[in-house]
Amino acid sequence: MVGRPFIASLDMYRKVPVDLLEGTRRGSILSTVAVVSMATLFFLETKAFLSSSLKTSLALDGNTDPQVRVNFNITMMDLKCDFATIDVVSVLGTQQNVTQHVQKFPIDQYGVRQRYQQRNRQQHDVQLFDATIEETIEELHENGEHAQSLDADLLAEVLEYNTYAFIDFFANWCSHCRDLAPTWETLAEVMHQVAEERVESAHEAKHGQGEHHYSDEEYDEAVAVELPVFIGKVDCVEHQELCMQQSIRAYPTLKFFVDGVEKGDYLGHRTVVELAHFIESMELEHKGKDAKDNLKSSDAKNASSSRIYLASERLQTEKHLAYARSLEAGRRNIKHAWKDEDHPGCLLAGFLLVDRAPGNFHIQAQSKHHDLAAHMTNVSHIINHLSFGTPFSQYFISQGLKNTPPGFLESTRPFDGNVYVTQNVHEAHHHYLKVITTEFESAKTTVTRENKKKKKKTNKRAQIEEGSEPSRAYQILQSSQLSLYKADIVPEAKFTYDLSPIAVSYSKKYRAWYDYFTSVMAIIGGTFTVVGMLESGIHTISSKKRR
Repeated sequence: MVGRPFIASLDMYRKVPVDLLEGTRRGSILSTVAVVSMATLFFLETKAFLSSSLKTSLALDGNTDPQVRVNFNITMMDLKCDFATIDVVSVLGTQQNVTQHVQKFPIDQYGVRQRYQQRNRQQHDVQLFDATIEETIEELHENGEHAQSLDADLLAEVLEYNTYAFIDFFANWCSHCRDLAPTWETLAEVMHQVAEERVESAHEAKHGQGEHHYSDEEYDEAVAVELPVFIGKVDCVEHQELCMQQSIRAYPTLKFFVDGVEKGDYLGHRTVVELAHFIESMELEHKGKDAKDNLKSSDAKNASSSRIYLASERLQTEKHLAYARSLEAGRRNIKHAWKDEDHPGCLLAGFLLVDRAPGNFHIQAQSKHHDLAAHMTNVSHIINHLSFGTPFSQYFISQGLKNTPPGFLESTRPFDGNVYVTQNVHEAHHHYLKVITTEFESAKTTVTRENKKKKKKTNKRAQIEEGSEPSRAYQILQSSQLSLYKADIVPEAKFTYDLSPIAVSYSKKYRAWYDYFTSVMAIIGGTFTVVGMLESGIHTISSKKRR
């Protein structure tokens, strides 16, 4: 057949007799170089084949989750937990004072959390004024002003010469302050009434019934001595520096002083009876249980209760007093070991579920029963942690997820540890976050038996089923700037977020087996050919020189 002679003549590996081959020292050296080169390249190629590379892809975000989780742990350095609230705003709606999944922890002036406070519940509704008082403040002032107006010098004098002082720091434009004014004046009248009755009783006990022979000055001094507590007020519009020295952040602020030392703010119901009970509890705490039967404030409490009963027979005084006694017992149990002035800050921790739409959440000072002083609101803060997505994503990434590039964990929480301090009033930091959905292949975590044993002993998270590695995380591109506010606007720490429509995906890329074998053959053949060409060139040059 015609094909046989052709096939018989086809021989790409013809042999040359050994007698015709000539060995040289140069050939031995180059052959050694060729073998070493082949072995080195073969080892590197095999290593590359057995390993994988990270592939990055960009595509439109196909995430269909209606909401995304925001994890946060933020310390407000100069904002009390009583006022700190979180609002969430997006193009789909607004949520004010979010309380679900949010916890507050008061911190002291050193940033140390002393104890667990409570879940971030709605601010307590308190009675803002005494509804049983029908007179206006002008009508109450017709027989004199009993709640004395104070300036810095008078306040210092009052705190020096009075054992107990109860001061109302207010602003004349504050609606809550105007509502409280008749109640506060009535409380002062009750205290003067009790003081006058004690003076009369002391005179009768000493001289019998009849008119006293005190001069007006002596009588006023005697009444001042018998006052259960000095009731005063400070207008923070006229005396702004004084209110700043007293750290007044909201109006009205009712401060109680004992021997010139502040003992905390009153946060209960603003009725005469409740205020009188508070005064009695403070006096009892100061003097001790042994003086329980000889408290001036007890007379004031009884007088205030009698006044309410005469003002309205419809009120169940006994029931009211029982409720007040329960509040009083609670105050005695606390014993004011927890001092608000020692805990000016608040740590807010938890998570929010926000819509997958552009929006923001902000931390600001709010109160249902106060008007905030904008110039005294300081929203300096420390971002201990801020991230998007489930906590397990952060956990697995921190454990060394291999499907992500270096620095990926840091890109999911770039704010962590940042401190933002405002140096002037009417300022606040605003933060802008571009949130990028990041997908990566779920790969079962290979854990050795030794590691499993260690995890079972030291980490409860070992109970997570192997292969439950999450496949989605969120990278954040952030920027921050200092914003200025108008004088009548309360500053807020604002976090504006926007989810990118483009998603990033990371996946492992492996080489095909045929690609590996092709490379191996290329290494062997290429190295042999190149070294052979090099040897031929050297041989040709050296032969010409001999001639």
